[in-house]
Amino acid sequence: MTEKLLLYGGAIQQAGAVRQKAEQRGTASDFMAMERERGISISSTVMNFDYGDLRVNILDTPGHEDFSEDTYRALAAADNAVMLLDAAKGLEPQTRKLFEVCRMRSLPLFTFVNKLDRPALTPYEIIDQIEEEFGLEMHPVLWPIGDGDRFKGVLDRLERKVYLYERGERGKKADVSTIDLDDEEGLKDAIDDEELFLKLLEDAEILTELMNPLDITRVLSGEQSPLFFGSAMTNFGVQLFLDKFCDMGTKPTSRGIATEGAIAPEHEEFTGFIFKTQANLDPKHRDRLAYVRIVSGTYSKGMKVGHSRSKPSKKYTLAQAQSLFGSSRDAIDVAYPGDVIGINNPGNFAIGDTLYTGSAKVAFPGIPSFSPEKFAYIRNPNPSSYKAFQKGLDQLLAEGAVQSLRQRGDEGGGPLILAAVGQLQFEVVQARLKEEYGVESLLEPLGYTLARWAEGGWDAVDKKDQDGKLFGIMIVQDRWERPVLLFRNDWKAAALATEEKELELVGWSSPPEE
Repeated sequence: MTEKLLLYGGAIQQAGAVRQKAEQRGTASDFMAMERERGISISSTVMNFDYGDLRVNILDTPGHEDFSEDTYRALAAADNAVMLLDAAKGLEPQTRKLFEVCRMRSLPLFTFVNKLDRPALTPYEIIDQIEEEFGLEMHPVLWPIGDGDRFKGVLDRLERKVYLYERGERGKKADVSTIDLDDEEGLKDAIDDEELFLKLLEDAEILTELMNPLDITRVLSGEQSPLFFGSAMTNFGVQLFLDKFCDMGTKPTSRGIATEGAIAPEHEEFTGFIFKTQANLDPKHRDRLAYVRIVSGTYSKGMKVGHSRSKPSKKYTLAQAQSLFGSSRDAIDVAYPGDVIGINNPGNFAIGDTLYTGSAKVAFPGIPSFSPEKFAYIRNPNPSSYKAFQKGLDQLLAEGAVQSLRQRGDEGGGPLILAAVGQLQFEVVQARLKEEYGVESLLEPLGYTLARWAEGGWDAVDKKDQDGKLFGIMIVQDRWERPVLLFRNDWKAAALATEEKELELVGWSSPPEE
């Protein structure tokens, strides 16, 4: 889908696919070797293009549930979200989890139901799924005409126009013809399928009678979601969606700060926050990049900024910033609110950090982490590669590829525990250690299935441990040396949270306040 948005936005001339065929190009958004080999997106990527008088920034996120934490961090930088559904599958587990993130941030949510070129659920079934599961009112904007081999095109309900498509060359723009919905005679001839023609007229009438009007105010507050149907593979409905999204979506808005109040895009001083770091975008140069979402002011080349975790007197020079397009980068001299830029990361910048100009310190709220569900010791089997192993692990942990835990009191000498949302995260870490740093690694799985942070602190944990309440529970610490309890099952975690409230168990990790 991302590739087709780039195609219609004029950013690329031919769209690729994640799992490549001989005649297809590779995608711009999926550039890691493992992404190409497995045919899945592993890491969120940033791309942008100019469309009309707008600059569109796309944060393309992984669809696999094992990488939902990376998606969550990208959503922290977004102004709008697009929920992409498979027309044959409807809602999937990771969709449910990430919808809650959108709701928590009150993000405007646009829904695109993809793959109508294959046999699909009925549009009504999909609407019922979403409204029943999420309590989110849907408003169909593009309505499908058929599915599978009989997918003819879409009805634009706002304009009362029907767009009929001809399948073109893969990766190229589709040929389209347009006809008014009220021109029934011409429409019947153009569709050339009486059953689909009659169904379209019936659906159009039913939707007009039953659906509430589109309310942009409710869309922008996350209460109503514009709904689109189409097929990215055959390019049906993609440009229509892009046009409507640019017309309806919110522009950069104010952001709350950690103390109180908010900073608007019009604020004169530069502010921005880091939502992602990445090592080895260019493996030849072993570079490290921090992705900064600009909230206010203007970035200018060579500017000096404060850093939310450094002393107020400490300033960093942003000698060069880059616009990002997957793994490609171009130097820029200026950037504005809503833009995402890449800056060199000397190792001081971490996910959730704020950069700012002016005398007043600014800190946007940190970005919480999901509770991991997989745990394993990671070991270096080759002592001679200690430095490369440690460097690779440190950089991947800084990216948030996985979380890290240690035994209590371990300041770095003991075995490191990797903690992940899904098994694939471990495989990515091992593959990148080997490919990017040239080192092997061994994983020793631990038999625990979830983590809970004990906000009651070490005193509460020690007391419950002495009382025998933590039998069978592994007690470890996170990178800020805060207590974390590992459980073998949900039941034990829920029971302990209910019976031992002094522990104040929570299922997420927020960075400590400065």
